[in-house]
Amino acid sequence: MDDQPCWLCARPLGRRVEYHHPVPRSRGGRETRPVHPICHRALHAAFTNKELQAIGDDPATLRGKAAIGRFLAWVASKPPDFHAPTRRKRTG
Repeated sequence: MDDQPCWLCARPLGRRVEYHHPVPRSRGGRETRPVHPICHRALHAAFTNKELQAIGDDPATLRGKAAIGRFLAWVASKPPDFHAPTRRKRTG
């Protein structure tokens, strides 16, 4: 277990940790940040790679977005290793 909190939700990390590229690799990003798997899925379900590139390494901006704000409020009381299916944003 890592001593750092999750980059997105700031809850303690659990046994499973994934590493998110704030600027997607497909857009030239190299840096990674530790996140819960469910937080990682929520990010990619809510934003395109182009949107993530524009936001960059700014979790405060992400937390201010409506879709992530609702997710963070919901996941705040869950244990570190909690996981559930993630819905993708509807297009069209």
